[in-house]
Amino acid sequence: METILENLIGRYPTLGSCVGQIQAAFEMLCRCYGKDGCVYLCGNGGSASDAEHIVGELMKSFLVQRPLSDDMERCLGDPALSGKLQESLRAFSLTGSGSLASAFANDVDPGLVYAQQIYGYGRPGDVLWGISTSGRSENVLRALQVARAKGLDTLGLTGRDGGGMASLCKVCIRVPETETYKVQELHLPVYHALCAMLEAHFFKD
Repeated sequence: METILENLIGRYPTLGSCVGQIQAAFEMLCRCYGKDGCVYLCGNGGSASDAEHIVGELMKSFLVQRPLSDDMERCLGDPALSGKLQESLRAFSLTGSGSLASAFANDVDPGLVYAQQIYGYGRPGDVLWGISTSGRSENVLRALQVARAKGLDTLGLTGRDGGGMASLCKVCIRVPETETYKVQELHLPVYHALCAMLEAHFFKD
């Protein structure tokens, strides 16, 4: 894990101020997955795309192979299937539930679409990972409020001051930029490093 973090800071020295936050986020996510929990993600615009991107890195092989266990291979009984499936770290993006989101937005309140989903899906020990360059996205803040009330851990990825997310997140990674595109440019290497660290931890050779 230290090598991954050192490599990250070597390539992006400005993220040196975030090392403690990244390490704390890694430990939170490890606790979640160590108890067979699920990580839920949400954001808007480019941050919604980042949420989907993170899910893709967690749910399948990222940097190392993730072969199925021998027991699962025997249960499947089909080498053509078991030879291609990969172990996953459970992650779900709240940005992709189009029918549910549009129904709730139309019938109730568009600002609570993520909050409703985390209320229905979330369980104590899970993690809600909110992404917002400003830290002020109302629908993300509302979801974080619900997550805290339901006993989920809360993780934020935002810009320099953290906005409202700073007080709602148990861990808030605040990259040292304020302009939207510059914040987004630093978000990607941070979450790639976290995904690599988790994969190295749970899928050692």
